[in-house]
Amino acid sequence: MHLLPDIFKNFPEIKAAQSTRQGGVSAVPFDALNLSYRVGDAPGNVRENRRRFFGGLGFNENQIVAGRQVHDDKICFTNVAGDFDEHDAFITDTRGLILAVSVADCVPVLVFDKKNRAIAAIHAGWKGTAKRIVEKTLRKMTLEFGSRPEDCFAFIGTCIDECSYEVDADVADLFPADFQRFDPAKHKFFLDLKAANMSQLLDFGLPEMQIEVSPFSTFIDYDRFFSHRKSGGRTGRMMAAIGLI
Repeated sequence: MHLLPDIFKNFPEIKAAQSTRQGGVSAVPFDALNLSYRVGDAPGNVRENRRRFFGGLGFNENQIVAGRQVHDDKICFTNVAGDFDEHDAFITDTRGLILAVSVADCVPVLVFDKKNRAIAAIHAGWKGTAKRIVEKTLRKMTLEFGSRPEDCFAFIGTCIDECSYEVDADVADLFPADFQRFDPAKHKFFLDLKAANMSQLLDFGLPEMQIEVSPFSTFIDYDRFFSHRKSGGRTGRMMAAIGLI
């Protein structure tokens, strides 16, 4: 039902996970653990799926911080639960809240500041990555909580892999050469979103040993994860979530 990041295992004050597509009640094409109300699934199915996923982490739906994501770089700092639309990252230092971002190919990034007991959940598609939303979220944590890179731990979750993520030149041009390659046979570029977001964490100053990267791919491991691209656009959504207890 979910992946538990090893990077946070020594911190009992937080719960963190990324859901998979397995273990829920939704029917095709949302089978089975769809956690989004915004894709056309029956609301009752989503409520039950959320009960299973968040309940497994010790939270309920009234403790969730989430919202409609717009592939931008806006960051929400909140001390209360609720839907905060048009934000793609959330930060808090309040116990009893769980921050959640919805994904089905985009990159989820979870961050924990062990000194200030602050957390972040970030949704980074290609647009958010190009706008450096991960770096901006970390800087927002510095402003609000006094977070320092040496105190932060991060998990880069399952997303579409580099060998599956074809884009045109207009998108590839937004990224440094280190994160793109051109395939002359296909006349397409391929982007490595995991590496691009890893670079932002490192640029901010996080030690590499304090960053974990999921080895899985939404596209390749489609039996375990939702992939918007592989499904042709009609599928469920996973969530990556982190909460303070």
